[in-house]
Amino acid sequence: MATDSWALAVDEQEAAVKSVSDFSVVKTSTSAEKTDEDEKEDRAAQSLLNKLIRSNLVDNTNQVEVLQRDPNSPLYSVKSFEELRLPQNLIAQSQSGTGKTAAFVLAMLSRVEPADRHPQCLCLSPTYELALQTGKVIEQMGKFHPELKLAYAVRGNKLERGQKISEQIVIGTPGTVLDWCSKLKFIDPKKIKVFVLDEADVMIATQGHQDQSIRIQRMLPRNCQMLLFSATFEDSVWKFAQKVVPDPNIIKLKREEETLDTIKQYYVLCNNRDEKFQALCNLYGAITIAQAMIFCHTRKTASWLAAELSKEGHQVALLSGEMVVEQRAAVIERFREGKEKVLVTTNVCARGIDVEQVSVVINFDLPVDKDGNPDNETYLHRIGRTGRFGKRGLAVNMVDSKHSMNILNRIQEHFNKKIERLDTDDLDEIEKIAN
Repeated sequence: MATDSWALAVDEQEAAVKSVSDFSVVKTSTSAEKTDEDEKEDRAAQSLLNKLIRSNLVDNTNQVEVLQRDPNSPLYSVKSFEELRLPQNLIAQSQSGTGKTAAFVLAMLSRVEPADRHPQCLCLSPTYELALQTGKVIEQMGKFHPELKLAYAVRGNKLERGQKISEQIVIGTPGTVLDWCSKLKFIDPKKIKVFVLDEADVMIATQGHQDQSIRIQRMLPRNCQMLLFSATFEDSVWKFAQKVVPDPNIIKLKREEETLDTIKQYYVLCNNRDEKFQALCNLYGAITIAQAMIFCHTRKTASWLAAELSKEGHQVALLSGEMVVEQRAAVIERFREGKEKVLVTTNVCARGIDVEQVSVVINFDLPVDKDGNPDNETYLHRIGRTGRFGKRGLAVNMVDSKHSMNILNRIQEHFNKKIERLDTDDLDEIEKIAN
């Protein structure tokens, strides 16, 4: 496949990741005291981070739920592919790293007629960077069709007015794609066979993208296949999907009760930040820890803690929201490779990181929402970084006030799991929990 000049930006992006591969501890500004809840972590950035760090598919034990649009669907008694009456409209939901991009890229490649020199497949991504990542997958999967070409409808890709696009697949952001279809007439939307909405949950969180996507969809022919992919299936995603994808088949993960059976949970009573740090040092001195993740509530605390641990001789990496996505990806890759044994982070890192060697998760600060109530979902995601791949894990919570003790009690009640007290001054007791 001929490489569009815009695809070269992908290589530049990878070079940026390599250029910060020696990144370890970054000192943050002392004025950066925002919590992660205040930061409103950019969902597009989180999605891009997942794409950068996932080189392999993740294991997933969740049950898949398939909802048919038609009770008389041949899928109930199908005997051949022909009977499937493909293509059909589809809404698909699953976590990052499960192959959503490969699935819709394969769908587009299967429908393209290389001899027809006009856009036939249109894919929307919420950001320029995510569009480039998807384009890279299209180029890799389509490399055995050199006559197949890809165009990027992204801001800055200037074309002369009146020009027609000859590439068979167009990937871009909603605003630019809308301009190319309506105002500039670069694309004839009536000739589109497959319309893909990628990262629907991120799309909805991005100002204006919903309306632009719906306007594009309304220009397409009735027989155009609509495919919507999302990492979550919240009500907002479902309402959006209903406007864009008529009569869909739906494939999504069943919501199941999350289990904490493989994770031992403890709490440590302290009076202040310095006592929490001393308890942490005692813990490290008494048990063998392969790798640990330590979660803090603010960037300022995370920066302080990383610096103090470094003074104690620990190999520490720091991850927080002011870093660009490529820097974060490089830090995570170094941690995964074992070049740093401790990762200090805010909630920016609570989801989406699978590192087999993580044996201990420490909540230096308990997770709370913007109103000061326990954030149970974040707690689950945080401690879920350990106890993965069927192994036993250890989670230690630092409690430094009556308020944080109340938060811990409410977390216990929510999950109906007893969190035992741990005395980090008692070396024998610490050794017992490691066995």
